[in-house]
Order: sequence, then C-alpha cells, then structure tokens
Amino acid sequence: MISGRDGNSGCHWYAMRDLSRSNAKAPAYKVLADMQFELFTPMVRRPFTVMGRSVSREVPFIPDLLFVHSERERLNAAVERMVNLQYRYVRGGFCEPMVVRDADMEKFIRAVRSSENPRYYLPEEITPEMYGRKVRIVGGELDGYEGPLLSVRGSKYKRLLIALPNFLTAAIQVQADLVEIIK
Repeated sequence: MISGRDGNSGCHWYAMRDLSRSNAKAPAYKVLADMQFELFTPMVRRPFTVMGRSVSREVPFIPDLLFVHSERERLNAAVERMVNLQYRYVRGGFCEPMVVRDADMEKFIRAVRSSENPRYYLPEEITPEMYGRKVRIVGGELDGYEGPLLSVRGSKYKRLLIALPNFLTAAIQVQADLVEIIK
C-alpha cells in the first residue's frame, strides 16, 4: 500500500484508534481503505469457528490500532463522519495527535511485508533478555536493516527485531547467510 509521494509535506502517519467491535462488518481500516486512504494495520492469522467449521482469518494484531497516511484536514473530515474512529493523542500534550515519522513507518511496513509470518510484540512484552546480538542484513529485501536479533532459546530461525517506537515491535525471520554481526 506504499505508493509514490508527490513531496507533500502535509502528509503524516497518524496513529488512530478504531472503536469498532471485533466482529464488526465494516471496521475503520476497511472503510478508510474504501475511501482511498493509505493505511497500515498489523495483521495476524487467527482461527475462528464459523457454523461448526474451523476457518483461519486475518485480523488486526491490536484491534483498535491503525496508522493512516494523510493530510490532517482530509483525515479530520473522515473522523467527523465515522463515529468509531479517533485520533490517538500524545500524553501530556493538549489535543496533539500521535504522529509516526515517515522513515520509521515505511521501514516497519517494508520489513513486515517482506516476511510471511511476522511476530508482533507490545512494548511491555519485550524484555532485555530477548535482545540478542546487534546485526546488519546484507543483501535480500531487507538490505541495510540493522537491529538486534530476537534471542529465544531453542529457536531454529533468526528473527530481526524492528520497532515502531511506543507502539509495537515486529520479529522478522531472516536468512542466516544474510546476517552480519556488528561489533
């Protein structure tokens, strides 16, 4: 969903809150996508039982979190029309919406989309023991990415931690031959 930009400095990645119920037919991320907004919400596969059959569906990892890339005025109009959509505000700031830097958001989205099964962690779920060696990826889709490896005992895969500060962290599976340890 990352599209070319025309250099408009008024566009930002806003963190939004979707107050729709988990079983809503039209959650905010679907409505905004239909309205041609550029958005991202971290999705995971979860099993459900429908009419006695087990099915797997993609659902948001955090049901009320989505990121929308837009000008503030255009997004304000959508927020006014949708009763279940709100801005997330900075703590201690008076009505200052949370904004994620473009570079951080695009790096995170690119990393998540490069992996078939990213694992997401909330900030409070990541412990200091989970941070492994600092590495750089050389080659492949994530060429140039740097960060710590996820340190989990018994894991046969190498996973790079990519953080979206104050929101969540994604563990992306990387090929062992592309990993270079930084000293």
